[in-house]
Amino acid sequence: MRLKDTGLTEQDIKNKVKKYMIETYDRFDFVAETAKDMYMYGTDGTAYLDFYAGIAVNSTGNCNKRVVDAVRDQCKDLMQTFNYPYSIPQALLAEKICTTIGMDKVFFENSGAEANEAMIKMARKFGVEKYGPHKYNIVTARNSFHGRTFGAMSATGQPDNACQIGFGEMTPGFSYAEYNNLASFREAVNDHTIAVMIEPVQGEGGVHPATQEFMHGLKKLCDEKGLLLLLDEVQTGWCRTGSVMSYMNYGIKPDIVSMAKALGGGMPVGAICAKAKVAKAFTKGSHGSTFGGHPVCCAAALAEINELLDRHCAENAKKMGDYFSGLLETLPHVREVRHQGLFVGVEFEDGVRGEDVKHECFERKLLITAIGSSIIRMVPPLIVTEEECDKAFGIIYDAVMALTGQEVQAS
Repeated sequence: MRLKDTGLTEQDIKNKVKKYMIETYDRFDFVAETAKDMYMYGTDGTAYLDFYAGIAVNSTGNCNKRVVDAVRDQCKDLMQTFNYPYSIPQALLAEKICTTIGMDKVFFENSGAEANEAMIKMARKFGVEKYGPHKYNIVTARNSFHGRTFGAMSATGQPDNACQIGFGEMTPGFSYAEYNNLASFREAVNDHTIAVMIEPVQGEGGVHPATQEFMHGLKKLCDEKGLLLLLDEVQTGWCRTGSVMSYMNYGIKPDIVSMAKALGGGMPVGAICAKAKVAKAFTKGSHGSTFGGHPVCCAAALAEINELLDRHCAENAKKMGDYFSGLLETLPHVREVRHQGLFVGVEFEDGVRGEDVKHECFERKLLITAIGSSIIRMVPPLIVTEEECDKAFGIIYDAVMALTGQEVQAS
């Protein structure tokens, strides 16, 4: 929908949002009207270089033609059925996901939080049915983030985070250990534990990748104790980290993995993939979703996966992630740059706030996100080039210099 077709002004749109919507977001002060590839455009045609991609969603670029065509074609034939009849896009997508990442079974959801809820439910049901009613506890990592539904936010190891404050007691059945600390996880496991659940890269926690030693140790711990390994790849999945799935960077395979964001290429879709022995825990009536496996979203996801693979986006994510991170390490006032592929975080020294950098970059027509007090995060479309990385770096450089009292143009 274009502004000119509504008879309204840009300010009218902003006013309607403020009047009628429950606002929980730190908005950018523009109305996004169109987008294409690496750019998003305001109603006046202003171009914004997009290094947040709808929060790691638009991985083959904004409004990718292959995905858009798939959505249009499917809308003409079948839009919604629920899951009583079979549907062609759902069947083809299920096969494509399982054969691409080497898993056995898939269940479709609408979002990453729902996918994590399904993963938690499947693990707990597996434990209770196999070992008895006491076997349902899941160990997750401190500083993690798994979503905003009650189960997912209870799994999130951030008790001081706004996503948990004010909602009363969290859902029981979770305990927490230090990320990248195998001894801490081993200590947290008890007779009630059925699974360990982590992100291969902690995104909201500040872009902290798991070490090889930690991930391999965790897999070994799970094998020794008969535990399930659950990986939340809502943000890391589908080529973001230099492999199709982040767990492939470690040479391991989880029992269940969740995914969303990049999977739909801009359409809302999530999923869990599980080994067959674990997937059996879900029986008729034990789980369901009205819109999960929506034909249009499945058609979009199938097109997105094919585009990601055909354009070798995982390889480009690794190459450009290394290149962009190398540039960022030369920024002034940087404490540390962390990345896995094109999942990139920059932590600044005390006195440089991530939110301030984010908004200074916005004023210079670059879209990024911020985490906590001193970290910015970049998750650009995986089609990004060196030229676009150079441009983004120059804007971030100027933003940091302006915030620290030195307005200097990057060379």
